[in-house]
Amino acid sequence: MAITTCIFDAYGTLFDVSAAARELAKRPGREEFAAHWPQIARDWRLKQLQYTWLRAITGEHTDFWSVTQDGLDWALEAAGLAGDPVLREDLLALYWELSAYPEVPRMLATLKARGFTTGILSNGSPDMLAGAVDSAGLDLYLDHVLSVEQVGIFKPARAVYDLVGQTCGTAPAEVLFVSSNGWDVAGASGYGFTTVWVNRAGEPVDRMPHRPAHVLTDLTAIPDLAASA
Repeated sequence: MAITTCIFDAYGTLFDVSAAARELAKRPGREEFAAHWPQIARDWRLKQLQYTWLRAITGEHTDFWSVTQDGLDWALEAAGLAGDPVLREDLLALYWELSAYPEVPRMLATLKARGFTTGILSNGSPDMLAGAVDSAGLDLYLDHVLSVEQVGIFKPARAVYDLVGQTCGTAPAEVLFVSSNGWDVAGASGYGFTTVWVNRAGEPVDRMPHRPAHVLTDLTAIPDLAASA
């Protein structure tokens, strides 16, 4: 069955989750933060994800903005910078304006020009996703922006992947699902999507029951892959 629909994870796939910390580290007066920002960015992302998994397992759902704040608080405390409320607020404000990876606008525009349906399927809350899409100027290239808040549980729960078929009217085999998260790709592969793992860091494939159909280092080749899959 030919691919008709290309669905993307948002954070870490279309949007650079390190951009908030990296941008703040460049500002005058933030020399102490600049010395720690790479580790803070890594810890922030890791805890953000861990908290989604734990909340899904325990059935204690909250929105993604809450786990984003909780993850940042952990990361700042671990770096010894928890006592600076202005630093915290500046980082959270920048998270609403994450930059897209450089190849994203042209890649999405090419998909649209070739007649593919495009969309986001994300753990992000609707307002966060709207802010990121608007800030990156991607509105014209996306047909759907789907949030887990519609089902009240984080990925990789199957109910989240169900949203694609319910919204787009597609069978799983018609969907090319693209994510930078190995665990997300594993869940989507098991669901029946044709999957692409965007492995920008050159990491090993996760040891999960289901593996990615394709592995890329960035998103440039997605239009050609969708056409040939």
